[in-house]
This record gives sequence, structure tokens and C-alpha cells, in this order.
Amino acid sequence: MDPRVEKVLKLPNKQKIAILVAVLLIEAVVLVWFLYMPKQKQLTQLRAEQVKLYAEVEEKTRIANNLPKLQKEYNDLNLELEKALTELPNSKEIPSLLTSITANGKGAGLDFLVFKPKPEVKKDFYAEVPVDITIYGSYYSVANFFAAVANLPRIVNIANVDFAEVKNVNNRMMTKVNCLATTFRFLGKEEIKDDTKKPKK
Repeated sequence: MDPRVEKVLKLPNKQKIAILVAVLLIEAVVLVWFLYMPKQKQLTQLRAEQVKLYAEVEEKTRIANNLPKLQKEYNDLNLELEKALTELPNSKEIPSLLTSITANGKGAGLDFLVFKPKPEVKKDFYAEVPVDITIYGSYYSVANFFAAVANLPRIVNIANVDFAEVKNVNNRMMTKVNCLATTFRFLGKEEIKDDTKKPKK
């Protein structure tokens, strides 16, 4: 037998128990440090990941439950955009819009003395398209013309209205009217980019 083992066996029982307890404690510390702690750390990470996944599932479930509402909002926004596009034409539609303004005036019985488009005034995402107009006709015809312009599907503002040369012709009050008609159009992406590249004064 190994002399060291014989030496231990000859020790008093109290010392043998103390050695046994020390050995067991060392084994317990080794097991806790190298086996339990890594597993505990892994378990903590898995629980944190589980909480995160539960939160993602809950969020996606909430989105899925709100999908019909979001779809409706998306459709409503598209309808509003279509309406805005109708009210603000692009550059290709401006000539036809100006033609419809003159057609409304002639339909109301007015004579166009001046119809002079002015330079556009660019804003953030749209441009103002002003037109100097001078018309001649009766008060009634002028009122009908302004009403017809107001009912156009496009936005057209009439400003700077000035009545001149008011006279009675065959029991009809005739007048010459100077005004500024302003419509608007969306700027294309290229126009907006070009505008942002220009140095500000």
C-alpha cells in the first residue's frame, strides 16, 4: 500500500473527516465553477433571447392584427395623393389647363384682350404658374367666368382683380377686367435636384 495512504489511514477520525470534507468541497467548487456557472450563464442568455423573441412575436402579431387598418390608411393616402395630383398638374398639362381657362371665359361671353403667361415661381416641391389676363364683357359674364374657374378640377387662384372702363352698352354694364390667374404644378424630381444645386443668394 502507498505509504501516504497508510499515513492518512492512521490519522484520527476527526482529521480523516476534515480531509474528506475538504476534498468534497474542492470537488463541489470545481463542479460549480467549470460546469454549473457556464450552464447558468448560457441559461441566462437563452432566457434573455427568449424574452426578446416573445417581444418580437408580440410586435409582429400586433402589426398583423392592425394590417387591415394600415391597408385602409395606405389606400386613403393613395386616394389623397391622386386628388392632389389632379389639383396640381404636371408641366405637360399646363397648356391644356390654360386652354380650358380661355374656353371657360369665351363660354361665359367674354373677349380676351390679354392672356400673357409670366415666368414660373418655384417653391419647395411645386411651381406657381402666373398668367396676366385682361377680359372684356358684362358683369354677369365676368361673374360666370370666375365661378367656372373656381369649379375647375385644378387649383386656379384669381387675384389682383381690377375693374376698368365700366360703361353702359345697350342697357348692359360692360367692363374691362385686369387680373392675375395663378395655377400650380408639381416639380419633377430632376427640377427639385437642379434647384437644390443652385447656390443660395
